[in-house]
Amino acid sequence: MADGDGYAEFSREQWRDLRKNTPLTLTEDELEDLRGVDDPIDLAEVTDIYLPLTRLLNLHFTGSRQRGAAVGAFLGEPGVHVPYVLGIAGSVAVGKSTTARLLHTLLARWPEHPRVDLVTTDSFLYPNKVLEERGIMHRKGFPESYDRRALVGFVADVKAGRAAVDAPVYSHLEYDIVPGASQTVRRPDILIVEGLNVLQPAPPDALAVCDYFDFSIYVDARVEDIRSWYVDRFHQLRRTAFSDPKSYFTHIADLSDAEATEFARNVWRDINEVNLVENIAPTRGRAGLILSKGSDHSVERVRLRRT
Repeated sequence: MADGDGYAEFSREQWRDLRKNTPLTLTEDELEDLRGVDDPIDLAEVTDIYLPLTRLLNLHFTGSRQRGAAVGAFLGEPGVHVPYVLGIAGSVAVGKSTTARLLHTLLARWPEHPRVDLVTTDSFLYPNKVLEERGIMHRKGFPESYDRRALVGFVADVKAGRAAVDAPVYSHLEYDIVPGASQTVRRPDILIVEGLNVLQPAPPDALAVCDYFDFSIYVDARVEDIRSWYVDRFHQLRRTAFSDPKSYFTHIADLSDAEATEFARNVWRDINEVNLVENIAPTRGRAGLILSKGSDHSVERVRLRRT
């Protein structure tokens, strides 16, 4: 274990030893349903990386509840339910959505916090019509493409213990917000918020969504590896989701392999890599924990902030 920049750093083997007696509550079939497109995660990865992580989060959750109870007792408001909020950040194609879905499932199987909800910040993207009106459709996924006020308000309401809080619904197939659809969150024990920019600091005189986080995770990898994963995922989607007539990208399904590769590389270079370098990666140091992946998608080391 090494220390630097306020983080304790663990090799995969050192981190695996912190699992202690945390049981594996996931089957191979369940993991198959949780995997992202072209994500090779297996049960060994779950055992070595995610079981120690859920143990840490369980301990952190318990400590947070105790602090909340102490404040409630001081204010004469015992028994107030304050949800624990976990943020997960990282680049497009780095595997943060798989991490979020996996933690959603594993954390809900701990008896101390059976009610776990997962919301992605895609649900708070402005509708395509608004992006087009503002001339920023090509900036979709950049900080200015999100309704930051609505996202912060949603998490603030959940954190405040409101009985029911609604979030919009985003369709990856249609590449847009679904009109009239909503996801209702009802006083969860844990709320997971996953997205590209969840660790972005707030503008002056405002609050950021990460101000409401009890803990945060950044999924990290080398830029060249993420680029390769993005292109591979693009080809997989071209063979599956993009072939659906309802897909926003249905026209891409007819491209040749060479044309699709060039298209994906251009999109990565001109949009996703720019967003990663300018907006996402600079927030890495704000995370409570960093999962660093190797070229095979497996986590090679873990960095945990000590304070």
